[in-house]
Amino acid sequence: MPVHEWEGTLFGRQTRFKMTSVTGHIYGADFPKQYNNWDSCEPRDLFGAEVIKIESNPKQHIVKHLDLESKGCTHLILFLDCDREGENICFEVISCTKKNLIGKSKKNNILRAKFSAISEAEINRAMHALTTPNELEAKAVDVRQELDLKIGCAFTRFQTRFFQGKYSNLDSSVVSFGPCQTPTLALCVKRHDEILSFVPSPFWTLELLIETGNGKISLDSVRGRIFEKQKAVKLKKSLDLVAHVAIDKVSVDKKTVQRPHALNTVEMLRSASSGLGIGPHECMNIAERLYIQGFISYPRTETSKYPPGFDINEILIQHREHRSWGSIVTSLLKDGFDIPQGGHDAGDHPPITPMAPAQEGYELSGDAWRLYDYISRHFLATLLPNQQYNRTTIHVSVSIDGSSEQFTWQGNRVIKPGFADVMPWKLMHDDAIPQALQPGTQFRINQVLLKDGLTSPPPYLSESDLIEKMEKLGIGTDASMAVHINNICQRRYVQVQGNQRLLVPTNLGIVLIHGLQAIDPELALPTLRSQMEKAVNLVAEGKQQAQEVLSSELQVFSTKFETFSSKIELMDQLFEATFSPLASSGKPFSKCGRCRRYMHFVPLRPARLHCRTCNETFSLPGNGNIKLYKELVCPLDGFEMVLFSMGSKSKGFPVCPNCYNHPPYDSIESAMGCNQCLHPTCIHSLVTNGICQCPQEACKGTLVLDATSAPRWKIGCNQCNLVSCFSDSVNDIQFTGNVCESCFSKEMRVAFQKKMNQEDLIGCVVCDDALDALLETKMAKRGFVRRGRGRRRGRGRGRR
Repeated sequence: MPVHEWEGTLFGRQTRFKMTSVTGHIYGADFPKQYNNWDSCEPRDLFGAEVIKIESNPKQHIVKHLDLESKGCTHLILFLDCDREGENICFEVISCTKKNLIGKSKKNNILRAKFSAISEAEINRAMHALTTPNELEAKAVDVRQELDLKIGCAFTRFQTRFFQGKYSNLDSSVVSFGPCQTPTLALCVKRHDEILSFVPSPFWTLELLIETGNGKISLDSVRGRIFEKQKAVKLKKSLDLVAHVAIDKVSVDKKTVQRPHALNTVEMLRSASSGLGIGPHECMNIAERLYIQGFISYPRTETSKYPPGFDINEILIQHREHRSWGSIVTSLLKDGFDIPQGGHDAGDHPPITPMAPAQEGYELSGDAWRLYDYISRHFLATLLPNQQYNRTTIHVSVSIDGSSEQFTWQGNRVIKPGFADVMPWKLMHDDAIPQALQPGTQFRINQVLLKDGLTSPPPYLSESDLIEKMEKLGIGTDASMAVHINNICQRRYVQVQGNQRLLVPTNLGIVLIHGLQAIDPELALPTLRSQMEKAVNLVAEGKQQAQEVLSSELQVFSTKFETFSSKIELMDQLFEATFSPLASSGKPFSKCGRCRRYMHFVPLRPARLHCRTCNETFSLPGNGNIKLYKELVCPLDGFEMVLFSMGSKSKGFPVCPNCYNHPPYDSIESAMGCNQCLHPTCIHSLVTNGICQCPQEACKGTLVLDATSAPRWKIGCNQCNLVSCFSDSVNDIQFTGNVCESCFSKEMRVAFQKKMNQEDLIGCVVCDDALDALLETKMAKRGFVRRGRGRRRGRGRGRR
């Protein structure tokens, strides 16, 4: 993390300032090591498990960085996001730095800055209004994190283990549950059920085509839809006998389209999805980048009303030279504007507004520009007048069978575009309005139309519709709604379809919700989450202790978990009717080490091997290809090994299915490939092919020679994704049995293709430039120090 230093004043005294940053939460909530193995821990035990804080991004060394930079400082000023998550991060920073502060009263020297935009004026204002961090809000976040972790993991582990061991085509690596995620999915499934259960009804409508001096116009019956065919046909026959009609009345009404309220997060997400085709999750990512770059104000806010004292002129002045809307800004500054009324002041952050000006193709481009352009235009629209238009209505009555049938025609004409000058997609459409039509004027009926149709089901929920429903029902916060929608997409519970971004549930999503409703309908409703959020709010307000809320909420969900797990057969009946049993899926692939019969390979997500004789399932590495590996057998258990590969230039290693699921060594918890195996003589083990420690920061893995990759030789880390391929000129690589005297890496002999007519090289990839030059990823750039060049032996292909 960069550190900026400068001289300034603090509380009237000359001060040396140091400024650095963090990348979101420093710590994340997790279980201790003994609870992380799904096979050795019962899901119900998680409700009473300890929760620990672990560093979120250990490779970035944020904790170490803050500890180092805070030494010798007297004050800590926290400029974190001004919401509960920001308060929680404040106390994470405090935990890393407080011990290093100099002074008697460390607590009084820890200060909080409240701001809503990264601008000079806003930062200066915040520095002159410093306050203290809110520990209650930080504790509320801790409570919610622990509840989400325990509830989500308990239900998810139980569901995943139960169903993945029985069905092959779930098409999801995890069958997850979440207190917010599940009610969000339930809304999509509810709309799907409404569509399937919808029974269309036939209807008929009547129209009159009349001839005017300006051409034909069509008048609609005020009856609207008629659901009795006999009645509709009778009315048409009666109307066919009428030759002329007279205009009863022509009315012109002035209508108004209200300008928008100030922009909050929910409205930004809805508009980005429906108008720009940008999904909620991507929209929030873009908005956060724009905020960090100083182009918009803080994008997480529930407020849709400009607070008193909000300096609108300051923003307008920055944009008066903008080539897209500078002329509108100039007019607003010259002629003045009315502060918009209405909206909601949630008391958190001001609405989302543009800050620094940006031009398309220069500072911003693509979706970043499109979102910035929308935010800027929305801001200006809130200051412009309402749109005004006239609605002309022509009223006609026809006397038939002793009664009067009413018909009307309507058309609109814009008077003042108002805010639509800056939001042209909101401009009303002008209709061609017949001229010189007076009451009493008679016209010939050209034709009577009887049109038929069928009622249609509601459409699938769009992302915009879903966000609106989530806000109404209190599912998630303005900041987390996008995450929940993204989760149900990533879990393959719904698919986003079409330009309207409709959310169509998959079979898995439908069966999951129907199963929950069969066991305990409340698990799929937003009421449980709503009650939890209310309890968490009490912690933030200091009205209830954090531990009391934790105990109470965990008891509620623990009881529901016991009911859920005891009645899982009700959900299983739905799965059985929808998905293929694992025992009848897949093709014979590799032999089981226990019964020596062929196990069947199920390539669908997640990839698995299933032994029908032993009735056991073995998970395999994901996101790659699985092949049979020469029918070689693991020396530890007799299972035939398979080969996992992510591509010719990516990670690959042999896998024993049994060792991968049940590692034979206590030091390895799960998912052990042969490149981690400690077998002393196996030609594929870490002991045989390990080279040296991985050079990646904070990675504890080992670089391993991929002996399966010949003739495209490569080395890769057995923990992180570091992979480096040797040049195509390399024909063979063998270890010499020696280690480098400088770095203790294994020495290797590299033989070249015959056509290269080049001597063998002996050395290590860490210290020898000649060997390092053969690798695509240079180890010199990874923090290693090397010496000299590799030693050469023999001529041509050399001696082995």
